[in-house]
Amino acid sequence: MPVMSLGDELPNFYLGNNVEEGNLHDFISGSWAVLFSYPRSFTPICTTELGRAAQLAPEFAKRGVKMLALSCDDGDSNKDWVEDVKTNAGIEGDFPIRLVADQGRQIAKALGLIDQDQPNDVTLPITCRAVFVIGPDKRLRMSLIYPSSCGHNFEEILRSIDSLFMVESWVVGTPADWKPGDDVMVVPSIPTKEEPTRFPKGVTRIPLPSGKDYMRITPHP
Repeated sequence: MPVMSLGDELPNFYLGNNVEEGNLHDFISGSWAVLFSYPRSFTPICTTELGRAAQLAPEFAKRGVKMLALSCDDGDSNKDWVEDVKTNAGIEGDFPIRLVADQGRQIAKALGLIDQDQPNDVTLPITCRAVFVIGPDKRLRMSLIYPSSCGHNFEEILRSIDSLFMVESWVVGTPADWKPGDDVMVVPSIPTKEEPTRFPKGVTRIPLPSGKDYMRITPHP
C-alpha cells in the first residue's frame, strides 16, 4: 500500500460528495489545506471530532487553511450525519467543512489511510484517524495518525500549523509545547557569525554539561 511521505505531492483525486464536485488540486488553489480522515459516520468519536473541527473552522479560515474531511461513507449518509454533528456541537447554519465521500476506498488506499486494525464488526475496510496538512504547493507538510479509539486534538493541529507558518519565513524551530509568541530555537545550521543579522532581538545560550553550543533561543520574530 502506498504511504505518503513528507514532501510528497498529493494525488489530484476527485472530491465527490453528492453535493459538490471538483478535485483536490483545484480545491487547494494556492492555499494551505488540512485533510482529516475518520472511520465512519454515525459513530460517537467521529461525531465529536467533526464537531470540534467545525467549531474551530473560523481559526483555520483566519490562517487561510481550507478544510476537508474524508471517510468511506456514501454522500447521502454524510449529509444526514452532519445534522447530528451540528446539533451535538451546537453549530447552526451551513457546515464549514467540505466532506469527501470515498465509498470505493480509492483515495484511502492511495494515501495509505486504510485501518489495518479495524473493529471486528466492520466488513469492509475503513479509514483510520489521520490528518494531512498540505502546503500551497500541494505537498504533504505534516501528518498525524491515531487509532480509531482516540480522537484528534484540533488545537494541537492549529498549533502545528502555526509552527509550519513560522518556519516558512524564518530559519528557526519551535520547541516542545511551543505556542505563538513563545521563544523559538535557532537551528544548528545557522553559524554564530550570522546571529546578529538574522536575530536582531538577540540569542540566549543554554549551557549544557556536554559543553556543546547547540541550545540557542531567540524571541519570537
